[in-house]
Amino acid sequence: MNLFSPTPQLELVAIGNDPEAARAVGVATRAGVYVDERPGAEGLLFRTMVRAVTDDLDALTPAAGVGLYVVLARTMKPRALDPSGAPTPRTGPVTINAMVHHPGLTHRQSDAHWRDLHGPLALRIHVGMADYVQLSAVATISGTPYDGFALLGFDSDDDFRNRFYATPEGRAEVFADVSKFSDMAHSPRRLVATQQPT
Repeated sequence: MNLFSPTPQLELVAIGNDPEAARAVGVATRAGVYVDERPGAEGLLFRTMVRAVTDDLDALTPAAGVGLYVVLARTMKPRALDPSGAPTPRTGPVTINAMVHHPGLTHRQSDAHWRDLHGPLALRIHVGMADYVQLSAVATISGTPYDGFALLGFDSDDDFRNRFYATPEGRAEVFADVSKFSDMAHSPRRLVATQQPT
């Protein structure tokens, strides 16, 4: 399954805290699986994500201990392709940021800012980012009603640690913009995950 479709596509996203369940669901549904395996990740609100293009909700339930969502996947920056035309394998981490919309905005207003203003800003400032996908929540099936999930992929730990932002000023610009469309106080801490083989 190509999770970097150039056109937006509907997907199911399950988030939870059971890495083994997420991996098993990923294999069964041929889905993308992300797990934050850092020490202390057990203290996060969620540490696993499964992205699947399927109509089988029950298949994702074991991985949805925290929530299950219908999302519109928007590829803002696709992964580079290998000579066969397939996305190159991931060798670095993926940050996953869950978002709650700004209290002064509707979901639609927040989402439009995220897509039309923040997306281009992120492409300019996150110079080490190899790929970028916005998962805009269309419906919450269970769990906290998040408005979306941002997935930023990196080709190496060095790119993530040392090239996340172009400059300190760029970092401040990103944070200032995020505060315009999201509720930073109620959006959970980001995951620093690895994409799992499935």
